[in-house]
Amino acid sequence: MKIKVDGQTVERRAVWWEDGKVWMIDQRQLPFRYSEVSFSTPAEVGQAIKDMVVRGAPSIGVAAAYGVALDLVCCEQLFTENEMGAFLEETFQALNTRPTAKDLTTALDIVGSTIQKVFRDEGMERAREVALEAARWFDNETVRSCELIGEHGAELISDGAKVLTHCNAGALAAQDYGTALAPIRKAHEQGKGLFVYVDETRPRNQGARLTAWELSNEDIDHRIIADNAAGFYMSKGEVDLVIVGADRVVANGDVANKIGTYEKAVVAKENGIPFYVAIPWSTFDPGIASGEDIPIEERDDEEVLTTFVELDGKVQRLRCSDPSSQGLNPAFDVTPARFVTGYITPEGVLTAEDLAKRLS
Repeated sequence: MKIKVDGQTVERRAVWWEDGKVWMIDQRQLPFRYSEVSFSTPAEVGQAIKDMVVRGAPSIGVAAAYGVALDLVCCEQLFTENEMGAFLEETFQALNTRPTAKDLTTALDIVGSTIQKVFRDEGMERAREVALEAARWFDNETVRSCELIGEHGAELISDGAKVLTHCNAGALAAQDYGTALAPIRKAHEQGKGLFVYVDETRPRNQGARLTAWELSNEDIDHRIIADNAAGFYMSKGEVDLVIVGADRVVANGDVANKIGTYEKAVVAKENGIPFYVAIPWSTFDPGIASGEDIPIEERDDEEVLTTFVELDGKVQRLRCSDPSSQGLNPAFDVTPARFVTGYITPEGVLTAEDLAKRLS
């Protein structure tokens, strides 16, 4: 992704491996302060995922993949096959700190199974090498998939289109191009004039803080709106299509995404506005039949009771609610497939029926 830092434009991914450590852009500090942080153990990476230093399902998956490699590359112990299995299981538990994002367990499964096969066939030293190779493969595959999503999705965006998006499904959430923002980026690169409505996305304001920051970095025209204003603009005919990302899409096409997505889908349907979900294959979960069975993460109610502010160059949270009240904070909701016009995937724009055939 393109990032403007101290007047300079640099290219950076949300998560990367460098000098035997896992590095991340600290998304908690954006847009007020740009900082990079590093982690040396899977437990530290797992805590960073939980604390949302990194967030967005694909980027979480990449962080987990590098977390597995980190544990194995830095371990000098020799294992039997049973000991290797136990070692990986402990690492997986340390990293699996957010239950809704499917990419996290997809990454653990891919990297873990690759390590175990190579360990059985070629031994410990080669397994250490393959751990990092597999993590880098998952990273690059995520970026490649999202670029393809951008190419297919850009065909849905006409010159002059007005697009609504929710939360942050950009490069920060998916390493480079993003998922929902990938079609917007590609359409912009193609010279199409477009405008983006950016939902603020309470309670953590990922739209107002992160999506707007990404669009500003690439000079894409946009405005931040209150979450409750999206229906107003849709009812006025001011929105041509809605594109969101997802944390998990299950066998029947139901979609788990940031809380508030369901509302946007229902209002879009009511107003005859196409509603698209952009996802790489790592986000699909054919093992779950319907959205009713998707695990929904409940986060600390302090996120609802407070808001982000910037004071003296530091990002802080201040109470913005009645001091005697408590809150409820589901991080995600489920949008039934009947509200989804299509799924923008690396293989093209699919219907729920197409998706079921692809995953069967």
